[in-house]
Amino acid sequence: MVQSLKTIKRPIEIELKSFEKRFRDDMRSNVPLLDKITYYIVQRKGKQVRPMFVFLCARLFGKINDATYHAASLVELLHTATLVHSDVVDDSYERRGLFSLNAIWKNKIAVIVGDYLLQKGFLIALQNKRFQLLEIVAEAVKQMSEGELLKIENARQYDIDEEGYFEIIRKKTASLIAAACAVGTASTSDDENDIKKMNDFGEKIGIAFQLRDELFDFGINSPRNPLGIDLQEKAMSLPFIYTLNRVSFDEKRKMINQVRHGKKTNEVIALVRANGGLKYAQNIMEQYQKDALDILKTIPDSEAKASLEDLVNFVIQRKK
Repeated sequence: MVQSLKTIKRPIEIELKSFEKRFRDDMRSNVPLLDKITYYIVQRKGKQVRPMFVFLCARLFGKINDATYHAASLVELLHTATLVHSDVVDDSYERRGLFSLNAIWKNKIAVIVGDYLLQKGFLIALQNKRFQLLEIVAEAVKQMSEGELLKIENARQYDIDEEGYFEIIRKKTASLIAAACAVGTASTSDDENDIKKMNDFGEKIGIAFQLRDELFDFGINSPRNPLGIDLQEKAMSLPFIYTLNRVSFDEKRKMINQVRHGKKTNEVIALVRANGGLKYAQNIMEQYQKDALDILKTIPDSEAKASLEDLVNFVIQRKK
């Protein structure tokens, strides 16, 4: 049974509420336009999954402290900055059912706000001398940028293999969740083995998280309507790549042309389903989930560990 987020948050509920206040304070600015925009950002915040990973990983190895709060702010500011920039890059005008920043204030202001949030996070780390946390997150920023460029490059070619695909999502998506787990751990543990272990844990969850989103696009436990939005935006996915490697040359060429021109998406989805692409991707996702839970088995039992296991299952089995 998948636990609710409210239940999962229980061991860190007080800390998360305190973090929300700190984060709101961190987002304030003396520049009226910037303060208005950052207020809009705070009001539309999501499930706070990444701060939850930070606090739960910290609690696994010690007592939550100021360094943990700085780590969570750093990760959340980075995450928010990347969402703002991604909306600009993808020409997206909606996020979580609300208008994106670029839809309201246009691209120039959105890019500047994204830069501001990124530098705000780095300043929090520098001013509080959290150099190790900054190094971990700065590496994630580098990885995410590389992953985004690899994605753009390969979206034009349609000849990516599974190895190339996993390299992209490891960098673009999984690196930030890995960083969240690593900085949370580093805030309460000086053991490099602990930090490396939880970084690996986060990376596996990040890859599984991406695969869950891809399965949504093909209609697996999905609230999306219509389906195939990612296909229409020419995003490469594991179910699609798997199917391309198993159909005839003519079918492959037809699938690529349909995706390239954004036409007959339902035909592509049907072909992916018929060739076992969804089952294959689901099996891979569940293997990454198992590998992540196996890492947790090496850590002594605690309330935080139980919640972290539940959070892993929630991320993988969520309905949206």
